[in-house]
Amino acid sequence: MKDREIVELLRAESEEFRQLEQEHRALENRLSELDSKHYLSPEEEVEIKSIKKQKLAKKDRMAEMIREYKKAAMAS
Repeated sequence: MKDREIVELLRAESEEFRQLEQEHRALENRLSELDSKHYLSPEEEVEIKSIKKQKLAKKDRMAEMIREYKKAAMAS
């Protein structure tokens, strides 16, 4: 089973996965807003670093969920 198919299944079956995707998109949107500014305050620069860390953590968790799904599918 391909990752894309697993993602679709997880979207349908897992509230956690859907929530992670939604939060990741929201963070991406905020990051785009900040990136479009010509000048960033020190607080905004810190916010960008924080957003990037949060996005990575969410993406890592989604990848972990995909790996867990694959592992469970192979075991059955």
